[in-house]
Amino acid sequence: MSMFEDLPVDVGIIYEGERIRGREMQIELGGPREDFKFELVQALALDEIEDGKMEIIGPDLPELPEGTNTPFGMVIYVAGEAIEKDLEGVVERRLHEYVNFIEGFMHLNQRYDIQLRLSKKSYGKGFNSFRILGDVLMRLYKSEMPFIEKISITFMTDPAAVEEWYSKVMEIYESRDARARGMKDNEVDVFYGCSLCQSFAPTHLCVITPQRYANCGAISWFDGRATAKIDPKGPVFEIPHGECIDDVTGEYDGVNDVIREKSLGEIERVQLYTAFGYPHTSCGCFEGCAFYIPEVDAFGVVHRNFRGETVNGLNFVTISDLTAGGRQVDGFHGLSIEYMRSPKFMQADGGWERVVWMPVDIKQRILDFIPPEMVEKIATEEDVASNEELRSWLIEKEHPIVQRWESALAEPTEEPGEITVPTLEMPAGAFPIQGIPSGMGFRIILKNAKIKAEKMVIKADSGR
Repeated sequence: MSMFEDLPVDVGIIYEGERIRGREMQIELGGPREDFKFELVQALALDEIEDGKMEIIGPDLPELPEGTNTPFGMVIYVAGEAIEKDLEGVVERRLHEYVNFIEGFMHLNQRYDIQLRLSKKSYGKGFNSFRILGDVLMRLYKSEMPFIEKISITFMTDPAAVEEWYSKVMEIYESRDARARGMKDNEVDVFYGCSLCQSFAPTHLCVITPQRYANCGAISWFDGRATAKIDPKGPVFEIPHGECIDDVTGEYDGVNDVIREKSLGEIERVQLYTAFGYPHTSCGCFEGCAFYIPEVDAFGVVHRNFRGETVNGLNFVTISDLTAGGRQVDGFHGLSIEYMRSPKFMQADGGWERVVWMPVDIKQRILDFIPPEMVEKIATEEDVASNEELRSWLIEKEHPIVQRWESALAEPTEEPGEITVPTLEMPAGAFPIQGIPSGMGFRIILKNAKIKAEKMVIKADSGR
């Protein structure tokens, strides 16, 4: 007998990856329109938890207006003889998997970036209380993580309560993240891989090192170690990194072997600290994204909660769509905010001397980790609103990227030669191919091609 037959909706892995569009949703919990939202796991002693207890602070599902969004917080308390504080982040990250097992319930992202949607269809079937969600989570946690002996959950939809808790949880996240700072990749023999998001991005695998957090920002190297130890056959596992092929780009032969296996050969190589060549893939749950700005030969960084347009006129949703799905896209680099605190942050691309723009709230959050001489040279949305303004700003502030421009102009023109392109995607209609009818959608992908060109001309497509 299934453990879920008494519930009004199905629960199973077949629903993982289900998307609920705006017109289909009964309610959205958290999401980009809400400033305050979070999910937190706290480990307590066995005598500090009343097993199975659930509390709802604020309106329950029937009291939330259909089609709207609300601030949302969820605190899960766990206890067990084998549970330690290092496992909090591990248990927390499983929420992404477990909530998505529920028919008509979608969970995206993690920590303070969560977005959950309940469908009208599942609500109509009787999924009409957070207590049902709590019931599912408790059963799954105890079944999948038997080291959890006691569990209780508090749900919050009261705006004041969510806001009050928000500052507390941010301090807890920061305390966790600080533990791994100072460790170096070359001090360990194994990295960790996380495949939790392969239901959404089948060719993606997060490679977690002491100096590179998971893209979601929820799993450090310590978290990976704790997870792999307690659940060795789970979605977080050891990666013996093997020989270092290139310390600057962050490429390892052992990592490449695992990537090829887990992506079924689709991704052959990964370089952890660059946005060009073979960049680390992205799922969709990344906290932010570095994006190349060709007009200034530099990078901007945008995060999920930024609601406006970046300096090049694109918003976060557009930029994330360009890099999500487990693809390697030159010039785009999904990342966690904690990775921006790492000394290896995009080191192959110039690191902080190649960063020229970011939202002001990210800048404030990581201010102590930006080289002091760069702080005033990196623009925000409060300083510039276009690439033209950005260029003038960079010249005025004497950003190091300006010297890069000058050096490029001073270099002699090279003779025509061969350019090796790891992967080049060309849109349908780029050139006619005999036998393929006009208007049929297709892509041409050249892998490891050598292109000999005497001249390259880039023109705007007036048809779009």
